[in-house]
Amino acid sequence: MKRREFLLMLTAAVAAARGLRAQQKAMPVVGELSAFSPANPADRIRGPIHQGMSEMGFVEGQNMVWEYRWAEGHYDRLPALAADLVSRKVDVIVTDGTPSAQAAKNATSTIPIVFTGVGDPVDVGLVASLARPGGNVTGFTNISTELMPKLVELLTEIVPQAKVVALLVNPDNANAEGVIKNTQEAARTKGIQAPVLKAGTEGEIDTAFSSLGELQAGGLVVGPDGFIGSRRAQIVGLAARYAVPAVYPHPLFTAAGGLISYGIDDDTVYRQAGIYAGRILKGEKPADLPVQQPTTFKLVVNLKTAEALGLTIPPSILARADEVIE
Repeated sequence: MKRREFLLMLTAAVAAARGLRAQQKAMPVVGELSAFSPANPADRIRGPIHQGMSEMGFVEGQNMVWEYRWAEGHYDRLPALAADLVSRKVDVIVTDGTPSAQAAKNATSTIPIVFTGVGDPVDVGLVASLARPGGNVTGFTNISTELMPKLVELLTEIVPQAKVVALLVNPDNANAEGVIKNTQEAARTKGIQAPVLKAGTEGEIDTAFSSLGELQAGGLVVGPDGFIGSRRAQIVGLAARYAVPAVYPHPLFTAAGGLISYGIDDDTVYRQAGIYAGRILKGEKPADLPVQQPTTFKLVVNLKTAEALGLTIPPSILARADEVIE
């Protein structure tokens, strides 16, 4: 091959490579900031979110790219992970849970953020209002604080003789105060006590359960929180060891052997979050996309666990259950 032909071919190859890099760089990049770990079952969110984005015409590897950042249950890692996504100039950040959303908001006031799993986004300062979020943040609530009276009601139906039902809550979660307030108000309405057990580490969870006997707790309400959710195997195992009837805020707990759970239908919410992210990539602004609240909830009962605890689930609960594990 002549030198001139070789140089022409080399020049064409370099130009093609540059063109490919430019095309890849032009692909929008969506960052996911998660409090969980890649191996955690809560990572199921990626499927529905990807589905929602594909409905908007965005498919990973074809015309968009994902950047994943995992805190693996350690909230203190979230600010650095959020800053890393911002430094990479992603086009949208999708978050799960209040701590992740707050870390993202603190890291940027310009990159659009779509949150999921936030109890009260107005109360924790993420948005100005649900109808008009303002700024660069919008998303989907899980109304977790509002659901606490429902959890108390379910537990007292199962153990009506209980005079004390303890509340397990992570004090590091911004929604903890609202969760405590709503739970204790619901307990007072039922004429029972609801002492608070605070746990932000694995060791504190063990300590919380060991105090149930001293409190003479006839039941346990488990508060919504990413860290607590990531420790559900530990919590469900301790509930079995201490033979305490417990009600949980998510079906993942009952799937792991928990007694009963009530919470939102996550798949629907995550899919909608993917749609929001796609709409933003197409030019819409978070400030113009109202924060949405869930409309679909799941009640799951684990009859195996009820039998092990010597409990009979009232027919009124079984009739309302969306899923019964036998």
